[in-house]
Amino acid sequence: MGCLEPVLFLAFMLATAASPALGQADGLSVGFYSTNCSMAEEIVTQTVRDHFKKNSAIAPKLLRLHFHDCFVQGCEGSILIDGNDTEKTAIPNLSLELAFPVIDDAKARLEAECPGVVSCADIVALAARDAVVLTKGLSWTVWTGRRDGNVSSAFDTFVLPSPFDSIDTQKQTFSDLGLDTKDLVTLVGGHTIGTTACQFFSDRLYDFNNTNGTSDPAINSHFLPKLEKLCPQNGDGTNRVVLDWGSGNRFDLSYFFNLGKGQAILDSDEALWADNSTREVVEGYLGNGGLSGLIFDIEFGNSMVKMGNIGVLTGNNGDIRKVCSSFN
Repeated sequence: MGCLEPVLFLAFMLATAASPALGQADGLSVGFYSTNCSMAEEIVTQTVRDHFKKNSAIAPKLLRLHFHDCFVQGCEGSILIDGNDTEKTAIPNLSLELAFPVIDDAKARLEAECPGVVSCADIVALAARDAVVLTKGLSWTVWTGRRDGNVSSAFDTFVLPSPFDSIDTQKQTFSDLGLDTKDLVTLVGGHTIGTTACQFFSDRLYDFNNTNGTSDPAINSHFLPKLEKLCPQNGDGTNRVVLDWGSGNRFDLSYFFNLGKGQAILDSDEALWADNSTREVVEGYLGNGGLSGLIFDIEFGNSMVKMGNIGVLTGNNGDIRKVCSSFN
C-alpha cells in the first residue's frame, strides 16, 4: 500500500463501522431527492458557497443553526419561523441572524427548480455540512427526507445548552436526546469555528464563583491578559471573541488542544477538560498522531448524522413549506 491508502482505509472502516449504530430514523434516506429534485443538494451547496464568499462568518452560524433546530422540537425547521415569540426571537438564537438569509435564498432557488419538494429542515441539515466543508472540515453524507414542523415557540428554547452549564447538565441535556458523552464532546468540538460574546464568559475573568475580582484559576495565566484586553471589566459585553483561539476560521483540532492548554473560553468548554469522562474523549482525539484530525472529522460527521435524527417528521407528518420563515 502507498502511504495514503492506510489513511483512506481507516476512514472507510470508521465510517462504515459507526453507521449501523446510528439508528437512522425511519423515512430518511441518502439521495431522498434523487428522482424528484436531483439538483437539490447541489443547489444548497452552491447557495452556501455564494454567501460564504461574501461573508465567511456564516459558516459557524449555519452549523449552530442546525444544532439549535434539532435540540428544540427536533430537526424540523421550527427555528426559521418569523413572528412574535417564535424560536428565532429567543435570546440563544439572536446571534444566528446571518444564517437565516442563506436558508431563505436556498429555498427560493429550490422552489424555482422544483416547487414544493425540498423541506426547510433538510436545507438546514445540508447547509450545516456545507459550512463545515468550506472551513476545511471533512464532508459527510446527509440523510434527507425531513418535513417541516408547524410549531415554533420561544419558550421551548429553554432546553438549549447554556455556556454556563455544568458537565452534568450538559450530559443530561444530550442524553435526553439520545446522544452520549462521545457525541457531546464531538459536537461541542464544533466550537473550532465561530465566536462568542464577552458577556457569556466575563464571570471567568472578573467574578469567578461570585468572588469579585477573582479570575478562574483554570485559565492559563499568559492567556488571561489577552482575554481581559478583549473583554474589559466595564466594557461592552457584546464584543465577540473566537471560541478556538488562533484558529477560529478553520475546522480542525485546535479547539481541543486549547482545552488542554487552559485556553477554553466558556465555562461549558472548560468543563469538558475538568471532567474525567469527557477529558478522556478529548485526549482520545488528540492521541492519534497524524490521524487525529481525520478521526475527529469522521466522528463529527457521524455525530451530526445521529443528531440529525432527533424528532424528525417524515412521511405524511408535517409540511413542505413554501417559504422557510412562515408556515403554509
